[in-house]
Amino acid sequence: MKKKSAKFSKSSALATGRTVLALETQSLQAASERLDHNFTRVVDLIRRARGKVIVVGLGKSGHVAQSVSATLCSLGTSAVFLHASEASHGDIGVVGSGDVVILISKSGATPELVRLAPALRAAGAKLVALVGNLRSPLAGEADAVLDATVAREADPLGLAPTSSAVVALAFGHALAVALAQARKFGLKDFARTHPSGQLGRNVTLRVADIMHGMKEIAVVKPRDSMRDVVVAMTSRPLGAACVVDKSGKLAGLVTDGDLRRALQKFEDIRPLKAADVMTIKPIQISPETLLGDALRLMEERTSQISVLPVAGANGRCLGLLRLHDIYQH
Repeated sequence: MKKKSAKFSKSSALATGRTVLALETQSLQAASERLDHNFTRVVDLIRRARGKVIVVGLGKSGHVAQSVSATLCSLGTSAVFLHASEASHGDIGVVGSGDVVILISKSGATPELVRLAPALRAAGAKLVALVGNLRSPLAGEADAVLDATVAREADPLGLAPTSSAVVALAFGHALAVALAQARKFGLKDFARTHPSGQLGRNVTLRVADIMHGMKEIAVVKPRDSMRDVVVAMTSRPLGAACVVDKSGKLAGLVTDGDLRRALQKFEDIRPLKAADVMTIKPIQISPETLLGDALRLMEERTSQISVLPVAGANGRCLGLLRLHDIYQH
C-alpha cells in the first residue's frame, strides 16, 4: 500500500532550508576557528612534494574527493581522484614515490581506506587524513591530520553527510587556494589550466577579439533624424547605435530602450534628433580590456548593461560589445 506523503508546507520548507544553511555555516565557522599549524603543515607537505596529490574517498566522501582533486588541478596543483574500492584492484598503480595522498572519511574508520593506508605508504606516498574523528585509525596512520569534525549533521536524523561533506569540501578549497597563493598562481597560469570554456575566455580574450567593428554596427550623427536612427538600428540589429561627431569621436549611445522611452514620452518623435534621445557620455570600454573585466563592468551593477560602445584612448569610436557576445563567442 502506497504511503501517503505529509502535507506540504511552504513555511516549514523555508524554515528547514534556513536551519540547514545555519547549521552548515556554524560547522564551517567552527572548522575555521580550529584551523592551526596542521593546515600549514599539509600545505608545506604538498608544496614540497616531488609528485602529485591523490585524493581518496568512498561514498559521499568520494564525491567530495573528486571535487577537491578537480579544484586542486584548476588552481595549479596536479591532482587525481582515486576510488577507494578500485584502488585495491589495480588502480593503486597510479600512486608513486613522492605523492601525497589525502584520505577523506568522516568516521576515519572507513574499512576500504584503512586497509589501503599501508599499501599507499609502501608505494612511497605521504598520507594526510581529512577526518571527523581525531582518534580514528586513519588519523593514527597519517603523517598529518586535518580536523573536519562537525557537531552534528544538518538532516533531521543527524546521519546523512551534510555538514561534514560541506566542511570536507571547504578544507579542499582552502588547501587549493593556499597552495595557489604559495606558488604565485596568476592569471596566465589560470588561462593555461582553463584553455576553453567561459572562465578561460575571460582571462585570455580581450574586447578586441569579439567586438563588432564600425562596419558591423549602427552609426549615426547627433543631428540625424529619429527615422535615420531607427533605419540604422534595423539594418544593424545589435541593440544600439553609436552616435559619433564629425571627427569620429563617440558623442553618445542610442539603445533599443532609449527608443522605447522616447515613444512613451513624446506624442510625435519625428521632430527629434539622435542627440535628443541618446545617452551622453555613456560608459565605454577599451578594446584591450580582458573579457572578464568587461563582464564585471556590465553585470556587477544595479542595472545590467547589455551593450557597451568600444572607444580608443582618444575617444574615437571603434565598435560595440554585447553581453551576448561574451557568453556566446
